[in-house]
Amino acid sequence: MLLQSLPSLILILGVVVAVPAKEKRVHRHSDLSDHAHDDSTGFHYDHEAFLGKEEAKTFDQLTPEESKDKLGKIVDRIDTDKDGFVSHGELHQWIKHRQRRYIEENVLKHWKEYDQNKDGKIGWEEYKNTTYGYYLDEEFDDVDDKASYKAMLTRDERRFRTADRDGDGIATKDEFTAFLHPEEYDHMKAVVIQETVEDIDKNGDGKITLDEYIGDMFTPENGESEPDWVLTEKKHFTEIRDTNKDGFLDNHEVAQWILPGEIDHTDNEAKHLIHETDTDKDGRLSLSEVMDKVDFLKSSTLTDYGGMLADEGHQEL
Repeated sequence: MLLQSLPSLILILGVVVAVPAKEKRVHRHSDLSDHAHDDSTGFHYDHEAFLGKEEAKTFDQLTPEESKDKLGKIVDRIDTDKDGFVSHGELHQWIKHRQRRYIEENVLKHWKEYDQNKDGKIGWEEYKNTTYGYYLDEEFDDVDDKASYKAMLTRDERRFRTADRDGDGIATKDEFTAFLHPEEYDHMKAVVIQETVEDIDKNGDGKITLDEYIGDMFTPENGESEPDWVLTEKKHFTEIRDTNKDGFLDNHEVAQWILPGEIDHTDNEAKHLIHETDTDKDGRLSLSEVMDKVDFLKSSTLTDYGGMLADEGHQEL
């Protein structure tokens, strides 16, 4: 999905001042990967799901021999019962582990940035001053898109206040995790839905039209024709997403779209990886099957080798 983001740096009075990046919207549990899950255009989604987002980038630079060596060590790590095969259950748990690891590392990175007084907590004022700083005093007068930054501040505060369950204006590590990754918490779902509607609803009527729905994903350039996937998305909008058939997506319908609670995305990805890799169709993966599909798997969430090393205290596996 193509999302627009605001500039990350602005030079004012000779000083480079950090400008907050627009919070990404949560769609289809994107923590598994930022790529679309479409094998016809490549295996980037599976790559990041198997390896982890950051290490997937490093893994791509390895030689074929190095890739196979790393994959062998990963398979041994996933095979917890040491029977020589990776079962669906073992793969499911591994992907969940990589997802949790990503969230933990992401929160730790931002925690160090925002806990300015090092007291082990992050207050709203502390976050606001660190994120928006200079612009607060000037009321965003020196920012070209002043309305957008004000809206971002309002949005951040709303999300922070919702995450701050005891209402003391100070976020614990768990509350800050809910702030950064609201899709992981039931009490944050309303915020996720509201932010999604606000992002796509360009005319501000509180509902999403078909044009707004498609426009958020695809904008043709220079007479470009619509690709087949756009036609499929239009069909999904009218036949699946718009359950009451009024031509719009309301909050309830958006909730069913982006937060379908009955769907376990990590389980689905485990099933998908086994389906694509299990050549003898016995429902499990052998080391030889993994090696035969090295190009496919090295681009999936399975292979966060760097994260594995961190888990083992940087000891060789």
